[in-house]
Amino acid sequence: MELDDHAEELASDLGVDKEEVKSDLQNLVEYSVPVDEAKQSLRRKYGDGSSGGGGTPSAKNVADITPEDGSVTVTGTVLTAGKRSIRYQGSDHVIVEGQLADETGRIDYTAWEDFGFEAGDTITAGNAGVREWDGEPELNVGESTALSFESDSLEVPYESGGEAELTDLEAGDRARTLEVAVLECERRTIDGRDGETEILSGVLGDESGRLPFTNWDPVPEIEAGASVRIENAYVQEFRGVPEVNVSEFSRVSALDREIDVGSDATTMDVGEAVRTGGIYDVELVGNAIAIRDGSGLIQRCPECYRVIQKGQCRTHGDVDGIDDLRVKAILDDGTGTVTAILDDELTQQVYGGDLEDALEAAREAMDQEVVADEIRENVVGREYRVRGHLSVDEYGANLDAETFEESDDDPAARATAFLEEVDA
Repeated sequence: MELDDHAEELASDLGVDKEEVKSDLQNLVEYSVPVDEAKQSLRRKYGDGSSGGGGTPSAKNVADITPEDGSVTVTGTVLTAGKRSIRYQGSDHVIVEGQLADETGRIDYTAWEDFGFEAGDTITAGNAGVREWDGEPELNVGESTALSFESDSLEVPYESGGEAELTDLEAGDRARTLEVAVLECERRTIDGRDGETEILSGVLGDESGRLPFTNWDPVPEIEAGASVRIENAYVQEFRGVPEVNVSEFSRVSALDREIDVGSDATTMDVGEAVRTGGIYDVELVGNAIAIRDGSGLIQRCPECYRVIQKGQCRTHGDVDGIDDLRVKAILDDGTGTVTAILDDELTQQVYGGDLEDALEAAREAMDQEVVADEIRENVVGREYRVRGHLSVDEYGANLDAETFEESDDDPAARATAFLEEVDA
């Protein structure tokens, strides 16, 4: 049977225009969909009247789709399309995910089959499922979806391809394209879902900022000092901040130019920073109002490097602890509070001595708290400018400090500027 005959049969059964059906059928066949499967897809799309009176879901603009919609028919331009492997019901499954847009808005989608569409294609997805994800609607495109490729493209107010700067990224972004410098990179072995796995992790940078990354299938192009283009990266939240993930389906290529990396961190009030829910590479200014317990001379587990109490690690039990230095300083700027966590090097700076000095002081006093007391004397009541990585969770707001320097701001000048702003 010729394609024209198939289209005529479908049009007669479905009561729709033959040319429209023929166009949809031809699009599917051109993308290697078998004729019988293509016909079934179109029956689902238009509704064949044989399933208890159910018809095709109503066509909707993207902006009108809500999580309450069970399924919809939508036409849009594919902005991004990237493959990723996930573990679904105990098995590995390759999905295609990205964003679809029309003139009214954008919506995330997950395609559970590879329909062959790419960024820039205009498609109609009939009977696409809708689910709620992070409070927003998301399209599910699967075997019950009738998907066709449109010959006429839509005019949409968005760029296709997924090009982005680091500062634009948010957790949940998919199929992003980045041009970045690899600022830090280390190879690690972790316990993955299939046992021990080697990964690369570190920090990426561009003119807009910096973000951590994980390369789950290490490639030689990613190394410290390199400038690379990464296509089909996805973004997940790690310790409250976006993290770039490079998978086996990502394409990484070396750039023949250097990427300029901005040296300035985002400067924010403490309260404003905490309300973001987490931000990488931020600068805060506040008064040190207290030094928390667990500061000064501490001990860590030799296996996992977590802080231990009375020789007990919550993961490894009885261990011989490793001596270390740490500070947990509470900063307040009047808009909110945050705990700045200083590593051993920064702690030495505010303590005024190294680990051996701290151990000697503790031996002489027969009390390791003398180290924390000395730090309190040196720090509390002073104003500091702190740069680091902020995470916010059920335990509060914590800033892993990279720099911790006493502020040189003039309080009188700042107060005058504040009063002038109020008067204005």
